[in-house]
Amino acid sequence: MAEAEPQEPRCNEESTDESEEDDSEEEPKLKYERLSNGVTEILQKDVASCMMVHEKFLALGTHYGKVYLLDVQGNITQKFDIVQVFGLYTGEEFHETFDCPIKIVAVHPQFVRSHCKQFVTGGNKLFLYEKSWMNRWKPSVLHEGEGNIRNVKWRGNLIAWANNMGVKILDVIAKQRITNVPRDDINLRPDMYPCSLCWKDNLTLIIGWGNSVKICSVKERHASEMRDLPSRYVEIVSQFNTEFYISGIAPLCDQLVILSYVKEISEKTEKECCSRPRLDIIQPFPESCEEISSDALTVRRFQENECRDYCLEYSEGESLFYIISPRDVVVAKERDQDDHIEWLLEKKKYEEALMAAEISQKTMKKHKIQDIGLAYINHLMEIGEYDLAARKCQKILGKNTDLWEFEVHRFKEIGQLKAISRYLPRRDSVLKPFIYEMVLHEFLESDYEGFATLIKEWPGNLYNNAIIVQAVVDHLKKDPQNRTLLKTLAELYTYDQRYGKALEIYLTLRHKDVFQLIHKHNLFSSIRDKIVLLMEFDSEKAVDMLLDNEDKISIDKVVEELKNRPELQHVYLHKLFKRDHHKGQKYHEKQISLYAEYDRPNLLPFLRDSTHCPLEKALEICQQRNFVEETVYLLSRMGNSRSALKMIMEELYDVDKAIEFAKEQDDAELWEDLILYSIDKPPFITGLLNNIGTHVDPILLIHRIKEGMEIPNLRDSLVKILQDYNLQILLREGCKKILVADSLSLLKKMHRTQMRGVLVDEENICETCLSPILPTDASKSFSVTVFHCRHMFHKECFPELSTDSSVHFCNICSAKHRGPGSAILEMKK
Repeated sequence: MAEAEPQEPRCNEESTDESEEDDSEEEPKLKYERLSNGVTEILQKDVASCMMVHEKFLALGTHYGKVYLLDVQGNITQKFDIVQVFGLYTGEEFHETFDCPIKIVAVHPQFVRSHCKQFVTGGNKLFLYEKSWMNRWKPSVLHEGEGNIRNVKWRGNLIAWANNMGVKILDVIAKQRITNVPRDDINLRPDMYPCSLCWKDNLTLIIGWGNSVKICSVKERHASEMRDLPSRYVEIVSQFNTEFYISGIAPLCDQLVILSYVKEISEKTEKECCSRPRLDIIQPFPESCEEISSDALTVRRFQENECRDYCLEYSEGESLFYIISPRDVVVAKERDQDDHIEWLLEKKKYEEALMAAEISQKTMKKHKIQDIGLAYINHLMEIGEYDLAARKCQKILGKNTDLWEFEVHRFKEIGQLKAISRYLPRRDSVLKPFIYEMVLHEFLESDYEGFATLIKEWPGNLYNNAIIVQAVVDHLKKDPQNRTLLKTLAELYTYDQRYGKALEIYLTLRHKDVFQLIHKHNLFSSIRDKIVLLMEFDSEKAVDMLLDNEDKISIDKVVEELKNRPELQHVYLHKLFKRDHHKGQKYHEKQISLYAEYDRPNLLPFLRDSTHCPLEKALEICQQRNFVEETVYLLSRMGNSRSALKMIMEELYDVDKAIEFAKEQDDAELWEDLILYSIDKPPFITGLLNNIGTHVDPILLIHRIKEGMEIPNLRDSLVKILQDYNLQILLREGCKKILVADSLSLLKKMHRTQMRGVLVDEENICETCLSPILPTDASKSFSVTVFHCRHMFHKECFPELSTDSSVHFCNICSAKHRGPGSAILEMKK
């Protein structure tokens, strides 16, 4: 081939990753770079035709019959002019000159081992070279007669080769060909559209020829099917056609990488011309396939190339693919996480890029999480998403105070300090005070509520409190009644420990936090002259606080402060009395008039519970104000029950209350007075008839009723009296039956008890002579009297019965029951 000046590709020297649709949202699976250094030097003078890949070495063959050994960076390590087997790590080598052109060479995968010194060459015949015991290379023909052999792949014990008729597979151990896979399209010239072979594993062969792909699986034949057939057979597990002609094929996990030769119709000349080759990743299925990704590669002088001018080699275990064209060698690699992140950043998918970087931060080499995050913040600010940008600052900037301060100034420049204010560091790695002061001044100028919120949320040590206090005071000069600013100023005073000023503002505003402030900072000494203000604000909370802290503000001090506000004084003393009836006893006399003036419903309970109030003073006040119920109670308590009853009858004219009062006093003379007062008042008589039955004999009242007096509901009252009488009779009879039954039951129980035997042993003594009750000689007869009370007597020691009674009684127990004198007689005995 004549040498021609290379045409520069449209991509740069380091990357040829150009897809036909650059704006596609689908991420490419592979990345590309041109193999330069020695390769560039070679291809300026020669044309590449083929390549072999082994570990970290590449063997590049050219059209001028040269073979160059390269490293993975493309540097030339050695040059050969003839077919040679050369040891990379040993001095072993084999070189030979052949009579016919050699199209392909393949060595045993385990060539380094002494028993595996084998390789094959392909031309018009397939030769196997083996090392004999004399260290000579012995050739043998494996196949011939079907045209040139253009491709050979050796894997394990299997050799696959392609000639003009199809693909054959040979078992090296058995020296037996096990299959023949014919080519599909016999119209294609095999020299222009060569077959591509690769082994996926030791038993799976992938064939790409023309636009057809076949995946063949080598399987063991069952013993029953052997006969004269090979021990193995091949099954095509997948077969499909592609859109373009195949120049190379390689496995990628469970997918395929296919190098395609593309022809298109030129829009200018309307003639078919060569287009850029494509590298496709295909997911194979039994009868079809799915395209995962497709990249169009720009290589030098691709317009002049044919299908046979391209080939694809790969490095097992590293996912490296080498695309060889006459003027270029391009390396395709699986994209790593750095490439994935780079693509996301190019597509402005910063959120996904940040998440991917966080997940794989230990494996990243090119990118840093913080750099990605800063780019994300810049992007958000460019599109006006200031709130989201500020929120991301908290996560991305972390504890880097320099970056925080830089970003705050950027937000200030675009007038968005408010957006970032909520996310500024507050505890760890705080910023310089002027940063927080700058934000607070921004809010103070335009948003009082936001300013108050920040003051409440931010610790007071973030900024210079004095500067902010002065700024608030200046604003209050313009708007002195602004409650938001006043409340915020009080909080600032609290941070500055100027609690007195804060307390004054809270009281002026009647703010609910005033009591919390007093408790938290123990400001009781500051409120001694502000008790009235506290009571006016919330009397319940104020009283509870004062009573809970009597040791700090005495009862006398509180009463003195409230002397000009008797209604508040009453609230305080009333709560004090409820807690303890005796603590404020010296103020009980004063409380009588306070209850009478402000809280009459609680006056009577106070009079009943208090043991320290002067009754004469209380009676005087109640009589002056005509408080009948309270007066009645005081009169009864002072012993003047008749006057109290008279007041009930005359002032209240309430017979029920009068009867209730008489019942409470339980005084017969009082009942007599009630009857005498009621005898000429029919409604009172009715009330007495209905309620007097259980305390006074109704006959006494009935006899005194004047004949002919008309009494309302007299019949019903008399019926009620009779019913009450019958009820009393029934109750008595029921009680009598119960008493008799209980007595009988107890009598039977006592009888059963007395019928039981009594234990008598040596420890018992005679109550008269105090000697053992049982004789020492058991053979002698004896007589003993034993009572149920467990007292025992010798018969001769027991006193004789009187003539008028035949019943025996225990002298000891009967003496006790007779009276105290008998006990003395007993002691004398």
